[in-house]
Amino acid sequence: MSPRDVWPILLFGAVAALLPVFVTAGTLLNFAIFTLILALAAQGWNILGGFGGQYSFGHAAFFGTGAYLTAVLQVRYGVNAYVTFLAGIAVAALVGWVIGALSFRSGLRGSYFALVTLAFAEVFRVLANAMPVTGGAAGILIPLDQRAANFQFESRGWFYLAVLALVTLALLLTRALEKSRLGAQLVAVRENEEAARAVGVDVLRVKLSAITLSAGITGAAGGLYAQYFLYLDSTIAYGTWISVEALLAPIIGGAGTVFGPVIGAVILHTLAEFTRTLVGRIPGIDLVIFGVLLILVVRFPPRHLLRFVRWRR
Repeated sequence: MSPRDVWPILLFGAVAALLPVFVTAGTLLNFAIFTLILALAAQGWNILGGFGGQYSFGHAAFFGTGAYLTAVLQVRYGVNAYVTFLAGIAVAALVGWVIGALSFRSGLRGSYFALVTLAFAEVFRVLANAMPVTGGAAGILIPLDQRAANFQFESRGWFYLAVLALVTLALLLTRALEKSRLGAQLVAVRENEEAARAVGVDVLRVKLSAITLSAGITGAAGGLYAQYFLYLDSTIAYGTWISVEALLAPIIGGAGTVFGPVIGAVILHTLAEFTRTLVGRIPGIDLVIFGVLLILVVRFPPRHLLRFVRWRR
């Protein structure tokens, strides 16, 4: 990568890092932290769906795996929080590879692949709801111990900076992928899988690499969620909400672009908060609005904001 490819990402990280200096209100920092966690999950989906064209409806499977590994290893076995966080990323990536191997080796693509990922997420949700080690339906609570050694901080600002650092790293990783041979092969598979195979692209290897990387990044978002909110249950970890938001954010902000998921996450979370404030806390109202927004984005051009800028020109 050239400096020209990297400096916009580093500039974003540097400017965003100033937020805790000027904003001290807990509500706004909560908003920023949750938005960045969503952006990280969306960036994971973007690698598989945006660059690779393999639309997943079940990224909750990876988010929940990262979240539960982070929580369970700490609470049940006393493992250090940073180790559990890394373990959650690794196991989420492994789950992604397994799902990809089962799906792609069977030749599933398009809506069939999307439904299979949705099914896996639902199976994981049911298992988490029934297993004693996860706390079952009651969920699992990580003890409050606000020390940096436990990946907990007295100030929300420090946790915000930690999440921002990981989002910036994910952006750099995505930029590197975009400029790499693997990135070019992913785009070739997205555009025409048969043509890509005809010119020598190992389609199965490319897809497995994409879903593994995608799952690991989304698993990191799950681990951050568990570490910040300190509570999980099966509906939170493996719920439909995260699959929907991880999919919607890059589609709205710009699927297959580096900054699209971040832009989309900001729009989605802002819209959700505005809707709850305006309409009241009606259960599921945000998902209804998201569904309408998705229909509008898919139905009417331009299809996302970054394309809108080019379209206006």
